[in-house]
This record gives sequence, C-alpha cells and structure tokens, in this order.
Amino acid sequence: MKYISFLYKGQNRFGVWLEEEEAVLDCFSYFQAKGESVSTLLDFISKDRHDEIEILLQESKNWYHVSIEDITLTAPIQRPLKNIFCVGKNYKDHAIEMGSEKDIPTNPMIFTKAPTSIANPNELLSFSSEVSTQLDYEGELAIVIGKDGKGISREDAMDHVFGYTIVNDITARDLQKKHGQFFIGKSLDQSCPMGPVILHHSALEDPHKLNIVTTINGEVRQDGNTEDLIFDIRELVSVLSKGMTLEAGDIIATGTPSGVGKGFKPPKFLKHGDKIAISIEGIGSLQNEVNIG
Repeated sequence: MKYISFLYKGQNRFGVWLEEEEAVLDCFSYFQAKGESVSTLLDFISKDRHDEIEILLQESKNWYHVSIEDITLTAPIQRPLKNIFCVGKNYKDHAIEMGSEKDIPTNPMIFTKAPTSIANPNELLSFSSEVSTQLDYEGELAIVIGKDGKGISREDAMDHVFGYTIVNDITARDLQKKHGQFFIGKSLDQSCPMGPVILHHSALEDPHKLNIVTTINGEVRQDGNTEDLIFDIRELVSVLSKGMTLEAGDIIATGTPSGVGKGFKPPKFLKHGDKIAISIEGIGSLQNEVNIG
C-alpha cells in the first residue's frame, strides 16, 4: 500500500494511491466523515490506523475516491516532528569515493537535516549561487518510524518501521568544508525532497534488496542496491534508539551509494536546469528540477 499526501481543492489531504484505478483513496475525507481529527499522514501514522484503511479498501467501495488528475503531490510528511536523521558513508564505495578505505565507518555516522529542508516531489528547487556553488545530490532509501520506542533491540527494530520512502539529501559541499560540520550544508531550504509515496512495510518483503538509481538529465550517476548498506535498517533503528526515543513519523535516511557529484574527477555538481530523478524499486521515482540563481 502506497500512502501519499496531496493538495486537493486547495486543501492539504492524505490517502492511498490506487495506481490501477488512477485514483486516490481520500483518507482525510474518510476520517472527517467519521467526525475524527486525523488531518495529516503524520497524524495517521502516530495513531496507527493502517489496519482500518486496509479493511476499507477490501470493501471495494469508491466513496472517497479522487482522480489522480485532480491532485498535486506533496511530500508525504511535510513537517517532521524533528530533524531528519541521516546516515553518512553507509555504502562502502561511497565512503571510498569521499576519501579512502580509511573513511569506511566502524559505527554509524549520524547527522541531521532541519525539518524546514523538506521539499515536494516535482517541486522546482531554488538555490542561490551566493550561498553555495557546490550543490550535490544523494539518492537515499528512507525509513519512516511507525511506533515510538527507546532501547529498541535489533530483533524488534522492524516492528517499529511504518514504511519506506525516497529522499534526496542535497548537500552544499562548500558549506560543509567551510563550517567543518554537516548541519548548515545539509539544511538549506528545499534540500530534502521526499516522496513520492510512503510504501507500507507490509508491501515490501525485504528492504535490503532494492535497486536505487539516480539520474541527472537522464545520465545514470548512481546505481546501487540496499543490500550493500554497511549498517542495515535493524542496526540503525537500534543504535539511534539506545538513549533517545524514536517517535512515530521520524524519518531516517539510510545513506547514499557511490556516484555523487563530488566523487567525480572533476566534480559534477548540480547546475541550473538539471533534472534529478531518484528511483527505488517498489517505491517509485522522486523527480525535481534545480533552479540556481
């Protein structure tokens, strides 16, 4: 099941993408008709209502269907509760392209992106050349937490995952170097496009066997597979929760394969007009164009 957030008649809503019917099950309207306040996908995840929607879909009724042509997709979670968790150098080849084999981490390297960095699928991403001239792309599989937890064991980690989406961890490499840390260079407005859907965990047999491909203007730059993650999803959830509570709706970007712009010689940083497409099998394709002024 693919969950989406969208604009319909000027209102933010959420629902289930019914691909074969070219329609959306409008969950917002469903809960509104019941007199319940479940207004966003983040609310829905926090209140654990997936099973109820599964039953609604099995009834095969179209009371709450909206044509896909009448909506505009937005990021599934438009305003996360807190910063987006990110994992650095979580693919061996990417760690090497960013330095050498000495840069392969022995423990997860964690940093964050500000929640204001979220951008929508298909949104034009506007950046100022006065702020950065070394903007880079990073296609990543992201986990969406579905159940609060602290001190989560590896064995129980997957029970806390609601589903999976795609993020583009756009990075200002020059700001990274200038400030000697990741936060500013990772948190520019619109530097975290997300979507187009959240694929519920029940629809994915193994998140560690997914092809992930990033293209720039149709040219393949990244071509990896999540089976090459150094620290798998169980490990990431367990490590992050050891002394910190993970909450429903939290987003964890699991890292990017090799092929980022900085890894080329000379580097291939993003240019004005570049079209980025990140595809992960089973989830879909996250696409954006870059406007640098």
